[in-house]
Amino acid sequence: MNLGLFDELPATPQAPEWLESGAVVLRGFALAQAAQLLQAVEAVAARAPFRHLVTPGGKRMSVAMTNCGPLGWISDRSGYRYGPTDPLTGERWPPMPEVFHALAREAAGAAGYPGFAPDACLINRYSPGTRLSLHQDRDEGNYDHPIVSVSLGIPAVFLWGGAQRTDKARRVGLLHGDVVVWGGPARLRFHGVLPLAEAAHALTGAQRINLTFRRARQEPGPVSSAGGAA
Repeated sequence: MNLGLFDELPATPQAPEWLESGAVVLRGFALAQAAQLLQAVEAVAARAPFRHLVTPGGKRMSVAMTNCGPLGWISDRSGYRYGPTDPLTGERWPPMPEVFHALAREAAGAAGYPGFAPDACLINRYSPGTRLSLHQDRDEGNYDHPIVSVSLGIPAVFLWGGAQRTDKARRVGLLHGDVVVWGGPARLRFHGVLPLAEAAHALTGAQRINLTFRRARQEPGPVSSAGGAA
């Protein structure tokens, strides 16, 4: 990973950085809530532990995951899907903390998507060397709602691709507190994360925590598909 990518990134909240129409990086948007968010992650993980899911093809994912909210994202040999219960414990996923709800709603509104009401939060835990291959968020079925992705901990290089997996992907450096929101015309863009470099953060140690908020229920909702100019 080219660490020079992070040299010019601000460490405080900044003006929105548009990736394209409908997709934006909100630099430092979650900094003020970061400690609360991480405390909430610990509480969620105490009830629904992090685990390494298996793809339908039987491959173990390198990123550890858990969920909170009415629905959680699941992957196993049966396929990708959302479900109300944790397969590991048989219990319902932990409720989504209010600090999660508030941040997701505010970030979506700042990106031009008012009224966002997520019912699923996938929590990913990255260690140095782990990655997330290019993919689309398609399992929700209803694409009227945006995706809100919050970065906490060590830096990462986010890959922002196109409508096809083979399209050239832009490399976007993400720091602690950055939030990426995409929807509308950009809702089904391919995206991923390059392998993380060795690093440490005061709040997370040698880890990156990513919160991905989605609306997974199938019924359409009131969220607009606004977004801004690239």
